[in-house]
Amino acid sequence: MTDRLILVGQVAGGFGVKGEVRVTAYTADPLALTAYGPLLCADGSIGLTLTTARPDKNGVVGRAKEIAAKEQADALRGLKLYVPRDRFPEPDEDEFYLADLIGLEARDGDDAVIGRVKSVQNFGASDMLEIAPASGGQTWYLPFTREAAPEVRTAQGWVRVIRPAEVGEPEPG
Repeated sequence: MTDRLILVGQVAGGFGVKGEVRVTAYTADPLALTAYGPLLCADGSIGLTLTTARPDKNGVVGRAKEIAAKEQADALRGLKLYVPRDRFPEPDEDEFYLADLIGLEARDGDDAVIGRVKSVQNFGASDMLEIAPASGGQTWYLPFTREAAPEVRTAQGWVRVIRPAEVGEPEPG
């Protein structure tokens, strides 16, 4: 999964009149954006290379090699910025990058594959795994908690899930 791009920020526009750019950070430490090297566009091309940065209320404000004037920074507003997964350190035990959960098999208590993690969403309360059923049909959501997902084995490609009673068994086709 090392070739996967992980969303780390988004250009919020220019800052001041000297060509600085404001970047909303989606990282635990906003200043880490400067340590990842060039920040990429979704297609893998270079989006921004931050040369300096200082903390801001939603991320960082700084200079980028690609921006010389405020108008250039404003023109990039909304640009999503990514970093290849392999630039991140390996997480500690019992820690996960949410991007690493996408694509994992969802297995029940009997080790049967009941689906696959399609995405990880957060609607405001907590992270939710969107599960695409192995048999097809409507996806369903599972809170990403120890109770609902007691075992996560990213290296082996699966997560144990406790299906909520509301989801039930798929109806025969």
